[in-house]
This record gives sequence, structure tokens and C-alpha cells, in this order.
Amino acid sequence: MRADARRNLDKIVAAAAEVMAERGVGAPMEAVARRAGVGVGTLYRRFPDRNALIVAVGDHYVHTMAQALDEATRRTRDAWSAVRDFVSWAAEPGRAALATALAELPQETIVDRAEFARAREQWVRQLGGLVSRAQAEGSMRTDVGVDDLIHLLNVFTCHPGTLPEPVAADPGRYLRLMLDGMKATAATHAPPG
Repeated sequence: MRADARRNLDKIVAAAAEVMAERGVGAPMEAVARRAGVGVGTLYRRFPDRNALIVAVGDHYVHTMAQALDEATRRTRDAWSAVRDFVSWAAEPGRAALATALAELPQETIVDRAEFARAREQWVRQLGGLVSRAQAEGSMRTDVGVDDLIHLLNVFTCHPGTLPEPVAADPGRYLRLMLDGMKATAATHAPPG
């Protein structure tokens, strides 16, 4: 693919991600074309139907997660800061809205696809490595695993409608409180059985 064609494609997918975050996956294709600055014909040449565009947005989303994790790791000195920065980034309102829109789709549309599964596995493995490093550094509780972080992200990004009203009103505050509870200094020990 030529460089200009690749840029056009990337621009369309990024615009679609924004529009779908704002208006859901059923957003008009015309709105996507307008946001991307291309004609509707160009959009349909690249993506013959909505499903093809949704698949591209899902792939874009999961690859962006891996890139953000790389960036958080490069930008910070310690593993705990990278974990915290990544989780906070992933739960930002626009990104969370896109995750919510994508989570409403049947799994076979995006999640069950091999490319999506590979990319997701990559960032989950990266996050697992960071969790292990943070625990080895003594900054993160040893009883918290990567699955706990993924469940936390799932609640705050994919299912915000299930949050109680005060939490939904200020999700960032509650996310920070939960992350603070994952620090090694916050660990409490359960009494012996």
C-alpha cells in the first residue's frame, strides 16, 4: 500500500474510533467520512460495509493499547508508575466510551478474530510483565495479578453503566482509589483460616 493511501486509511480508522466513541458503533458512515475529511465514496472503497469498519476500529483499539503500554513503560522509571499510568490512560472518558461501544458487539465481530486475539495477548503479556516487575520492586501488592487489572479496566471502560451513581459521576476518583489499594503499602493480610 502506498504511503498516502496508508495515511488515508489510518485517518479514516482514527476518525471512526472517535465518532464511535461519541455516538456508538451505529454512527452514520457519513459522520465518519466527514470527521476523516474524505468523501463517503472513499470510505466505502476502503470499507465496503459497517462491519469491516468496526473490525478495523477494534484492531486499532487493541493495537493502541499495546502502544500506550510501551509508552508508559518508556516514560516512567518504575514499573508501578507505568502500570498506574497505563490503567489511567485506558480509562480516560473517550477511550472508555469506545471500549463500551465495542463491548456491546457480539464477540465474534471483533474479540474472537485471530488478529485481535494476538494483539490483546501481546498487551496482556506486557502488562503481566510490568505487574511482576512492580511486585519485585516492592511497589505493588503481591496478591494482585494482571487479571485483577483487566477486570478493573473492564468495569471502568466496558461496563460503566453498571457503576453505582456516585462512582459513575467521578470514575477517575474511584479508579485512583482502587489503584492506590493495589500498592504494596496498602496490603492487608487476611487472618489465618
